[in-house]
Amino acid sequence: MATAAQPTRDDFAALLEQTLGTTDGFEGRVVKGTVTAIENDLVVIDVGLKSEGRVPLREFATVPGQKPDLNVGDEVEVYVDRVENVHGEAMLSRDRARREAAWDKLEQEFSKTARVEGVIFGRVKGGFTVDLNGAVAFLPGSQVDIRPVRDVTPLMDLPQPFQILKMDRRRGNIVVSRRAVLEETRAEQRTGLIQSLAEGQVIDGVVKNITDYGAFVDLGGIDGLLHVTDMSYKRVNHPSEVINIGDTVKVQIIRINRETQRISLGMKQLESDPWEGASAKYPIEGRFTGRVTNITEYGAFVELEPGIEGLVHVSEMSWTKKNVHPGKIVSTSQEVDVVILEVDEDKRRISLGLKQAQQNPWERFAEQHPVGSTVEGEVKNSTEFGLFIGLDGDVDGMVHMSDISWGMTGEEALALHHKGETVQAQVLDVDAEKERISLGIKQLERGGVSAGGTASEGGVTRGQTVTVTVLSVGDAGLDVQIGEDGATGFIRRGDLGRDRDEQRPERFQVGQKFDAQVTGFDRSKKPTFSIKALQLSEEKQAVAQYGSSDSGASLGDILGEAFRSRQNNN
Repeated sequence: MATAAQPTRDDFAALLEQTLGTTDGFEGRVVKGTVTAIENDLVVIDVGLKSEGRVPLREFATVPGQKPDLNVGDEVEVYVDRVENVHGEAMLSRDRARREAAWDKLEQEFSKTARVEGVIFGRVKGGFTVDLNGAVAFLPGSQVDIRPVRDVTPLMDLPQPFQILKMDRRRGNIVVSRRAVLEETRAEQRTGLIQSLAEGQVIDGVVKNITDYGAFVDLGGIDGLLHVTDMSYKRVNHPSEVINIGDTVKVQIIRINRETQRISLGMKQLESDPWEGASAKYPIEGRFTGRVTNITEYGAFVELEPGIEGLVHVSEMSWTKKNVHPGKIVSTSQEVDVVILEVDEDKRRISLGLKQAQQNPWERFAEQHPVGSTVEGEVKNSTEFGLFIGLDGDVDGMVHMSDISWGMTGEEALALHHKGETVQAQVLDVDAEKERISLGIKQLERGGVSAGGTASEGGVTRGQTVTVTVLSVGDAGLDVQIGEDGATGFIRRGDLGRDRDEQRPERFQVGQKFDAQVTGFDRSKKPTFSIKALQLSEEKQAVAQYGSSDSGASLGDILGEAFRSRQNNN
């Protein structure tokens, strides 16, 4: 009897394939299997291959560190890495299966920009790792919270929502953000809170942050800005002078911008406005005492009362100190007397005068030194037109070049004096309104015309005939003086006589006396004389009295008759 042939290897493979089905397509897939045994820390799973696979028990834990709830006979999903290894066993992975399933779900959520739930479980360079139900994502440190977080420990191992910012399945990269979720939630809360607020509403808030320009106040989920100018009516140099972080403050909502969700707050609006009725409290030309609070290039601010400040412009600070910095006149916190110059309640401005609270130094000088009095001072400056003399009361007086000396030109007189020299002068005029004092030095000399008046007050008038004495003889003419102590003057060469022979200065001697006519006065009120004018005047009078050349009489006859008549009268 013939025996059956032994099956070959190919027959065995065909029989196995018929029994188990083809194994093509198993690798790299997630399949369902049955737990056949749990051996120590390994779970034996049958997925329908020719051999079972073993998976570490910890991979079935739903929460890291906790024992999984798994029993023999349970159906689970696993990922097939290989159908069999060198030991003939199937290589399975529960973590990989969960990860693949998570990626499928995450891709769907990412396409819909939906939030996903995850757990922060570790730290890495620049951020943290997040478990998204099997898929590991990266959470940058800047995306943890809206504000920087020093300690993230309270946030770890807690299921919470995240927003997927970027994902690449091929590279296995996922970047998530917790901050985006918080900002979106906060925006929703802000929108709802803003809708419940109204301008003019008074609300309590907590000071969260202080800057140089103000403070941010938490109104219960939304911040408002309390600007430094809205904290108090009085001057506030820094917000920390009024409030501190953590303080609960009562504020009024000034403005709400619902588009930008910005809220402006105020504290001073809850106080009475000190500017109401300011015009009545501070009348024009009223005198008050205030405290200097701030000094600038253009003036100083003076606080009259808490909440009301006025500006003293630099031009109103001192009568005599011009073009100086206000800080050289007043100092911060100094108590000063000021005068109200102008009040504008609408613009909340008060103009003050510091110098007006003091007597005008030119008026005081006029009271103490009337015209004609003698003063003494130091030559502060010499200019091309005169000298400036420092006087009492920190004022200056000017001596014009024509009032420095008699009998010489202004340039020559200016050369006689220098800066720093102490001189005496006579007060000629004081104009307090124009802040001018006119002085004269020559008026203190012998022969000068009386100060403050016309030349006639010194006994000399235009057209008058006077007897003069020669003081000096020069090529240009004669220096003469009326009487012994009268006014001095000058006779030009051309005025020494009608004829050219008479116009020679050398025919006169010092001390010689003769008559001359006053023809006028120069800029310094010094009289000018003329012999020629006197001769012509006498000739005119003689012709008018004794006849004219038309009557047949000669000029010599007429003058001879006039002379004889004059001799007879004498």
